[in-house]
Amino acid sequence: MIMTPIDREGLTEIAPGLWITSIPHRFVGLHIGTRMTVVRLATGELLLHSPVAMTPELRRAIDSIGPVAHIVCPNVFHHSYAGEAVSAYPNAVLHGPRQLQKRRRDLHFAATLSDTPHPGWNGELLSATIAGSLMAETVLYHVPTRTLITSDLVENFHDHPHAFTRAYLKLGGLLGKVGWHPLLRPVYYNRRRARASVERILALPFDRVIIAHGDIITRDARATLRNGLSWLL
Repeated sequence: MIMTPIDREGLTEIAPGLWITSIPHRFVGLHIGTRMTVVRLATGELLLHSPVAMTPELRRAIDSIGPVAHIVCPNVFHHSYAGEAVSAYPNAVLHGPRQLQKRRRDLHFAATLSDTPHPGWNGELLSATIAGSLMAETVLYHVPTRTLITSDLVENFHDHPHAFTRAYLKLGGLLGKVGWHPLLRPVYYNRRRARASVERILALPFDRVIIAHGDIITRDARATLRNGLSWLL
């Protein structure tokens, strides 16, 4: 994976108007990390996808790019730091799946994620909700940079320094391979519906895939993602 040098105190610009930042994150003992994507719209406003902890350094970096207008919790799992993001940017529109809105009554969601993009995204971001999945994830497609912005569509760890996490990936056949762990596949309770959603996503003309866990996909992105989801397709 080739990326531009890190700038703005932790944000990495991977394409014009598109930044990422990653932090350590644990899930049931696994060191999987997590990633936020920052999108600058043509209006100059920002969208934070899958927010991470809002440190003073990160806030300064974000504020140096533009005003935050949208905060997106893309599925029912990626909301741990949503409260921090809302506190930092109280005027931003908070987006999330309906299932998450029922779970996080402490947050005020002003928009529900669906296949219909928010009008404030001005056609720059398309949205695709994956049906038949307990994760209720909505994937975004950034038209100007041909980038698919996801969280839990696949994982991509070439190696891992943490022994337990490395063993988990190896046992699942995922160490050094893009895919989705066999233990997690039951979250797709209706594979027929999920398959149809994923096929629509794979039809988009993307050149890179941002994921939350592991390295982003920049080489043969569409073929690599299709191969990583072959168990579902």
